Amino acid sequence: MPSEVSGRIDLGDVTPHNIKLLRKVNTVVFPVSYHDQFYLNLLVSGEKAKLAYYNDIVVGAVCCREDTTQGARKLYIMTLGCLAPYRRLGIGSKMVEHVLNIVQKDGNFTSIFLHVQINNESAIEFYKKFGFSIVETKQQYYKRIEPADAYVLEKFLTPDTKLQNGDSSH
Repeated sequence: MPSEVSGRIDLGDVTPHNIKLLRKVNTVVFPVSYHDQFYLNLLVSGEKAKLAYYNDIVVGAVCCREDTTQGARKLYIMTLGCLAPYRRLGIGSKMVEHVLNIVQKDGNFTSIFLHVQINNESAIEFYKKFGFSIVETKQQYYKRIEPADAYVLEKFLTPDTKLQNGDSSH
């Protein structure tokens, strides 16, 4: 039975040798394209950019960056995606947990946020399980895709927030 088959999930560094795999995953998973500079910046992102492996096969990736608008230090999830055949196997959760570990180890982020296309109900529900909530709607956020609007999902952090799978600070 497929549900009993367990695979090994690992996260690995993005390097000049595997960055083309990251570009390919993003091309397949996301309805938008990313420029060369996006990928060049990831090569110096350290823990903020990881490839996801399932039994040694690249099947997803997470890419984040710091955002310091309005004096608040936030972690922005630029991309977090997994190839469709490998969804619901815990790979996305492993990537979110990695992001949560980054902010927990650092201790000085006020929140984590991302944009999700308003019709992507499965992604919205996925992030809500980790304590994210919709805080804003950005009209015409996306170019050349419909719907063009995006929700901003954000998880606010406090020094005593328990960053465990599915827990929130409530």
